[in-house]
Amino acid sequence: MRNNKDLVTVTLDFSKAKDANGELNESWWLTFGAIMRWIMPSLFKGGTLPLELTGSPADIRSFTNALSREKRYLQSWRDHGLDSPQTYKNKSKLDGAIGQFERTTGLRWPFQK
Repeated sequence: MRNNKDLVTVTLDFSKAKDANGELNESWWLTFGAIMRWIMPSLFKGGTLPLELTGSPADIRSFTNALSREKRYLQSWRDHGLDSPQTYKNKSKLDGAIGQFERTTGLRWPFQK
């Protein structure tokens, strides 16, 4: 079993998402996608993620809110099924958090709505 001090910290920097022309940077998107593929399974296993978020406070807040709403929705789906009122409620909150993330950062949420 690995110790947390043996893990390398991964940095997700929202301030580097756009290049000098204000265009979305493709290499940043590749990094973002890889980090998100790593984060999602880790959320359900528990423990500490060696992840550092940098960027504006609003960017970080909207990202963490959308990520936590994504987790709650998936847990509700798993525990109660798609037709549950609780799952619908969590989906609605997730959609709001995704919209806020996209407005705040100018980035698309990497998971299908």
